[in-house]
Amino acid sequence: MWVISRYADVATALRDSRLSSRPSRYSVHSSSNRQRFPAAKVADHLLPFLDPPDHTRLRRLLAKVITETLVADFRGRIRQIVNQVLNPLLDRGEMDIVKDFASFLPVFVIAEILGIPNQDRRLLKEWSSWFFYIFSPMPSAEVYQRLNQAILDFSDYLRELVVHRRRRPQHDVISSLIHVRDELDQLGDDELIATCILLFANGEETLVHLIGNGMLALLKNPAQLRMLKNQPTLIKSAVEELLRYDTPAQVVGRTALETMQWHDRLIAAGDPVFLLLGSANRDPGRFVEPDILDITREDNDHLGFGGGRHSCLGAGIARAEAQIAIGALLALTQDIALVDDTLKWRDSIFLRGVDSLPVRFKKAI
Repeated sequence: MWVISRYADVATALRDSRLSSRPSRYSVHSSSNRQRFPAAKVADHLLPFLDPPDHTRLRRLLAKVITETLVADFRGRIRQIVNQVLNPLLDRGEMDIVKDFASFLPVFVIAEILGIPNQDRRLLKEWSSWFFYIFSPMPSAEVYQRLNQAILDFSDYLRELVVHRRRRPQHDVISSLIHVRDELDQLGDDELIATCILLFANGEETLVHLIGNGMLALLKNPAQLRMLKNQPTLIKSAVEELLRYDTPAQVVGRTALETMQWHDRLIAAGDPVFLLLGSANRDPGRFVEPDILDITREDNDHLGFGGGRHSCLGAGIARAEAQIAIGALLALTQDIALVDDTLKWRDSIFLRGVDSLPVRFKKAI
């Protein structure tokens, strides 16, 4: 495999049509595995694994549903969900930001956006915790087995829900996905189910660790935490800096479509190429003092959500959740501090985040 780590190279590679988003022949999602593994079959319909013209068609349809207006309309509901999860924790004086708070938000928010009934949302938590591994370049056999089973279970659940929504459409994204069309075509059932899985896969682990990594960075930089607490209007630039400073999604995979020269190296057709987003976001050739957390940073064109035609379609939802969640944590607590500096990081080259983030605090008056 090849690894590209500098900002300029990663940004260029994200837009290079010679690098395919299709899984390589070495991938567990390769075309040879589509009949054997549900995850490989679903990957064949997932936007991040497609090239034009398939990618162009699918993104055009999805962009009619996943819009900035959708995000704006749901901000109030996201705030309600944040408060529902956070408020019961405030009187305790301690919590695990990852396990008690952040891990519930994306599941509840995406379930709300899709229109998943309330009684089924706890069930989705177990399935969705495995979905993010569909993006992992090297999952273990056990993880891949769990991923495949979660996809089978969730697909069966969604097919029943889609049948109900066809009969009785509601004001939710599943109903919109069923009926979205343009002058050319509309989504097939497999594409619709893959899109629902994508929303959970993109939102669940990435958002959990954006909040977890972000709060950890602030707790270890108390002057920045105080600045944000005293100036809550900085939350938008703060979330962008937290995304750059400790990027949850570290790696994007590509496959060379043809033999190509990169600097003084020759990448052969078919070779896997990994783009290191986290490394690019700390490149001193692009960012001034990249290892310094600066929530007022203005020149911050980070790659935390990728770039080019594959920039994250759900980035607006993730930004809104992180802004509201981190803002609420700082507004509703005081004297928040780490319980223990000894933290266990996820065992993954693809996803960066801590398993647990216990803190003590006082409830804000």
